[in-house]
Amino acid sequence: MSREAFCNTLGYRFQNARLLDEALTHRSFGLPNYERLEFLGDSVLSAAISRALYDRFPLLTEGQLSRLRATLVRQETLHRIALLLGVGAVLRLGEGELKSGGHTRPSILADALEALFGAIALDADYDAAASVIIALYHTELESLDPARVLKDPKTDLQEWLQARRAQLPVYTVLTIAGQSHAQHFEVECDVRDFKLTTRGQGPSRRAAEQAAAALALEKLAS
Repeated sequence: MSREAFCNTLGYRFQNARLLDEALTHRSFGLPNYERLEFLGDSVLSAAISRALYDRFPLLTEGQLSRLRATLVRQETLHRIALLLGVGAVLRLGEGELKSGGHTRPSILADALEALFGAIALDADYDAAASVIIALYHTELESLDPARVLKDPKTDLQEWLQARRAQLPVYTVLTIAGQSHAQHFEVECDVRDFKLTTRGQGPSRRAAEQAAAALALEKLAS
């Protein structure tokens, strides 16, 4: 695929071609590569999706919006969009990465897509980048079902870890306060393979575990 054809699919034409080149260059190819642009694009993506969810779901709480955002900015979603765009066909990879299938690797494609968002923000401004993001995420936003996404963070976390062949989380009750009819639980969620520990609180052990799992998912997907 030519760069021109790719930009037509992306829905944005760069004024500074060097930014496009940088966004599509993996570190295995050399410098400059997309890592700094990815850092910027991650924040641009988070802000754009946060605003879209804020406007679309006025009755949801902060925590619920955060969990919805986590499903949209996670690697799986970025990878899916990057595949549809054909990012892998225009990526510049080192010989080793190229031979090992780097142009289809989910982590590389997801990172490159975030880098493109950062590059657009620099080439134009945040609004231009946000406009591209919302256009690319149109199908994801339209099909988003809060009732399904918000149903069970523990199951979502388990599936997320199983997909990466990681150990399942370990939940530990830290404190139980209050009388038997009005107890308050604090639970720790330990995701050992990712050296991540989160805490959740709630009126039952299950509710506290769900809160801790939701926070873990948000951090893992960010």
